[in-house]
Amino acid sequence: MSDKREICLLNDSFPPLIDGVANAVTNYARVLTESDRFSTCVVTPECPGADDSAFPYPVFRYPSIDLRKTLGYTAGNPFSGKIQLSLNERKISLLHTHCPIMSNILARELRGSMDVPIVMTYHTKFDVDISNITDFEPIKDGLILALVQSVSSCDELWTVSDGAGKNIQSLGYEGDYIVMPNGVDIPRQSISEAETMKLTSGTCIPEGVPVFLFVGRMMWYKGIRIILEALAALKSRNLDFRMVFIGGGSDYDEIRSTCSQLMLNDRCIFLGPIHDRRMLTAWYARADLFLFPSTFDTNGLVVREAAACNLGAVMIKGSCAAEGVTDNVDGLLVEENAASLAVCLAMVMQHPDFMKSVGEKASENLYLSWDDAIKTAMDRYEVVIDKWKSGRYPMHRNPADAAFRIQGDVLELLQKAEHHRRIVEDLIRREWL
Repeated sequence: MSDKREICLLNDSFPPLIDGVANAVTNYARVLTESDRFSTCVVTPECPGADDSAFPYPVFRYPSIDLRKTLGYTAGNPFSGKIQLSLNERKISLLHTHCPIMSNILARELRGSMDVPIVMTYHTKFDVDISNITDFEPIKDGLILALVQSVSSCDELWTVSDGAGKNIQSLGYEGDYIVMPNGVDIPRQSISEAETMKLTSGTCIPEGVPVFLFVGRMMWYKGIRIILEALAALKSRNLDFRMVFIGGGSDYDEIRSTCSQLMLNDRCIFLGPIHDRRMLTAWYARADLFLFPSTFDTNGLVVREAAACNLGAVMIKGSCAAEGVTDNVDGLLVEENAASLAVCLAMVMQHPDFMKSVGEKASENLYLSWDDAIKTAMDRYEVVIDKWKSGRYPMHRNPADAAFRIQGDVLELLQKAEHHRRIVEDLIRREWL
């Protein structure tokens, strides 16, 4: 046990806050804890309602700022003497951060005191998230600059897809990156037909009608408008189907309203978020085709979850989710518009055996378990640690000075964004806008 190298995982979201990155961190922590090579601890901001007692590894939380109204998250204040003291007492070999802002600031500070390398995984197109926070250009430019500076400070950058790497480079990052895909925690073909029908029996889906599925945050930038408009085109041709949406998000109500306007209420089923993994697995197994016309997502984790259940997916040509997919073999690729999606769906609805074949090939070719994904990451950890010890990484500027400067800039910009949001809300409330 004492020979194990400890990996410190840092992220701004962690249960009870659930998103794709939090899911990645919990799976990294699980696999590392079960390995005979590494141990782990998790560092994350404080969150109301958090109970870390059930985790088989230590979770360290540091003070946070409540920005859930603006960002949907709590933003940690990484300069806590207590958290740094607790971590400095551990024999950590590598810091692996999964968020380029606050978590990475803390990692940079710890690197200076621990003399260990930082690996960062870039999961998300943060420029899209930043645009959703504010449309005020000076704030957007400042946040993107802070993002690029933070990413550039790491010793090695991993991305969940090549598209994610190209995204951060398009924002000004000039370094290299290694593609380290995420895995899925749904075992292949792990649910029976009987259990599938039992778990999904609460909805009225006629026998023999094709079932389409979307799983993810209910946000327009996930391509949901393309889905709805394509479904409306199918209905206008008297083609019958059922569309199941699983997920929640800030655009949920507007999406439901648009569904009504398109007269799709009799064809669409909105189930909200499903946190029970067995229930979610059942819906993947129940569906005939997964619809994921998103160009925002950097990895398309849900596409691999669908593949675990022999469910093929429709994706946008050239999107990150479509990386490694062969059209009409283990996936279906369309242009980024409703007409293209509608043509594709109309075609496959006439050929159910073809949909089934695409799902089976997706399971064979696209599925990647977290155990296999993180085994590759663990092999790379060894390389990074050895490179650090041999002095083969460039020296960085004083971590404390740089981190304080970036932190101050980011917090100031976030405060301005929050102030701007409150002013607009007040004007709307007074009916001045």
